[in-house]
Order: sequence, then C-alpha cells, then structure tokens
Amino acid sequence: MIIGIDQGTKWYASEYLPKFEMTSYWSDILRIGYAENTGAFLGLGSGMSDSAKFWIFVCAVGLILSSLLIYILRTKTQTAYGLSSLMLIFSGGISNFFDRAVNNGAVIDFLNIGIGSLRTGIFNVADMAIMLGVFLLLFAKDIKAGSKEE
Repeated sequence: MIIGIDQGTKWYASEYLPKFEMTSYWSDILRIGYAENTGAFLGLGSGMSDSAKFWIFVCAVGLILSSLLIYILRTKTQTAYGLSSLMLIFSGGISNFFDRAVNNGAVIDFLNIGIGSLRTGIFNVADMAIMLGVFLLLFAKDIKAGSKEE
C-alpha cells in the first residue's frame, strides 16, 4: 500500500507539479514542487561519482533491503508492532529503490515543511514511511516477543 501511494504521488509530481520550483501553502508551512534527489537522505552523497553512487545506492541499498526482507519473512521473535515498523522501513526503501532504478539514479521528492528558515529537506511519501518506521522502532518498549520482563 505504501509503495502504491508513494509511486502514485511521485507520478503526479512528475506530471503536474512545477519542475524544480516550490509553491507555498498555509502561510509557507508547506511547500510542494517537483525535485530530483540523486543522493541519499537530504541529498547526502549527491556530489559523489556515478560509480560510487551505483555501489552505494544500488548495490549496498539493494543488499540491505534484501536482508531486511529475509529477516522480516523468517523472524519468529518480532511482535506485530515490530514487524509493522520494519515493513514501513522496507516499503519506503523499496519504493525509493525502484524510483532510483527507473529515474536514471534519481528519486522524486516534492514535499517540504517548516516555519521560516527552520525547514526540512525535500522529501516524499516513502521517506515518511521510513522515518515513521524508524521512529516506531526507536520508541517501542517491547519489540521482541521474548524480551518481556519476568
């Protein structure tokens, strides 16, 4: 579901939003506009060589996502809460990975929030899923079923 929503919003952004120009809404709290990110989170690594980007953003990320999927499918110790958190991370990651594969190494971003000069980087729905999954994992009290206090 996350993948479908993310890919649908990225398609909409690429078809209908102004390219590389943000439009402001709600007293400039929300900005929306098409952007391409050839790096990682907040554009980190966008200045790397194409070869380095390939090895990191395709090979390493592909290996990490594959390992995460295997863990999700094989684990018997995670609670439904923990698995849901991991699935949010995996879904967002695989959607951005797919985006990078079909968009010449770039991920489509289109959202930015903030107040004044205090703003987020430009992001997408997959990024929100990843961040929510990480947040839930960090603040979960009992991720593993076997870790209950006795």
